Amino acid sequence: MVDTYKTIAFSSPEVLFKDKNSKFFGYAFPIQSEAEVKPIIDTLRKQHPNAGHYCYAYQIGTETITYRANDDGEPSNSSGMPIYGQIQSFAVTNILVVVVRVFGGTKLGVGGLISAYKTSALLTLEASEIIKKTINIHYLVSFDYKNINKIMRVIKKKNMEIVNQKMEMSCEIEILTRKKNAKMIFDIFNSMFEIEIKLKE
Repeated sequence: MVDTYKTIAFSSPEVLFKDKNSKFFGYAFPIQSEAEVKPIIDTLRKQHPNAGHYCYAYQIGTETITYRANDDGEPSNSSGMPIYGQIQSFAVTNILVVVVRVFGGTKLGVGGLISAYKTSALLTLEASEIIKKTINIHYLVSFDYKNINKIMRVIKKKNMEIVNQKMEMSCEIEILTRKKNAKMIFDIFNSMFEIEIKLKE
């Protein structure tokens, strides 16, 4: 079972690619949701007020993939899709790649645009720090306080990470485990007396 994915550690440095006096500024950002895209684009619009196009593509998710490619006024499929093609070829997710174009006075034609946006995205991803992360499953374990020791023993033995805990008379701990270990962890807690485990929604 594959339970890892590739993404970028942090935002990339600005990358500049020039073609026939047009400037293409490339950026990559780690993102977790679609809601993060617009504020990033708005910031880049302020950073490059003379640019004509802010083309981008993003991909979010590990098992269920959400993606979008945006040409932002460039000819259809000449910019967003070449950018998205590079996201696919680097096999990264939870990422937004933006290429900002400042027109240099000479038209590049659709073929030239495809090539320029593809190259900008490629250089941007090459300049990014790509890391591998694990796909994790979150469980909520509920139990009475008297059972805390046996719960903690399992957590320690199986190297699980505690994300949250509520310790009162009735306790609840949110634990994190790698996807490949998830069924085993569920079965261990599920078979214990007076312990309830469920997936965190």
